[in-house]
Amino acid sequence: MSALLQVEKIVKLFGGLVAIDNVSFEVAEGQILGLIGPNGAGKTTMFNVINGVYPPHDGKIIFGGEKITGLPPYQVAKRGIARTHQIVRPLGELTVKENVTVGACFSRENLSLAAASRVADEVLEFVGLKERSEMLASKLNVAQKKRLELARALAAHPKMLLLDEVLAGLNPSEVALMVDVIRKIRAQGVTVLMI
Repeated sequence: MSALLQVEKIVKLFGGLVAIDNVSFEVAEGQILGLIGPNGAGKTTMFNVINGVYPPHDGKIIFGGEKITGLPPYQVAKRGIARTHQIVRPLGELTVKENVTVGACFSRENLSLAAASRVADEVLEFVGLKERSEMLASKLNVAQKKRLELARALAAHPKMLLLDEVLAGLNPSEVALMVDVIRKIRAQGVTVLMI
C-alpha cells in the first residue's frame, strides 16, 4: 500500500510550549491507524495541523502526493480530508439531516443543495440515524451526536477521515456499534486516522 498521508518532521509551538516536536508518520491508503498518547500529548493539535487549523512552525504535510502544509481548512477539505471533533457541537437548531447536508455541501465535489440532501439521506442510513433525520440535532444523546458528527464528515465523501476521540464517552455497546461503522467506512475505501 502506498502512503496517502505523509507527516514529515512537524513542529508546532504555542509561545514557549512545544506542542509537537519533530513528529513524522505515514498513513497508507486503506489503513485504519490509531494515534495514541496521554492527555496533552498533542494528538488533537496534530489533527489541527493536518487539516489546516494551525500552520506548523516546521515540517510538511503531503496528502495524495501533494504538499498541503499550511493550506486553510476549506482547501484541505476540498482535497479530501474530513474530520470529527473531540467535543461534538452540532448545529443544534438545525435538524439532523440539515447538519449532514451542510457537510455534503462543503465536499470536494461541489454538490448542489438537492444532491447534498440525497447524500445526507444515504449517510444517515449508513450511520443508523435515518429515523432521527427530522429531529433537532440538540435533542440527540451523546452517542447519537457522535454518529451525527461522523455522518457530517462522511457526507463530504472524503478520501481520508480524521476521527478525534470518536469512541470517548460511549458505553461498550455504543463502542461496538461505532467500531463496526468505522470498519464499514474503511471497506468503502476511506482511509482512517483516529485518536
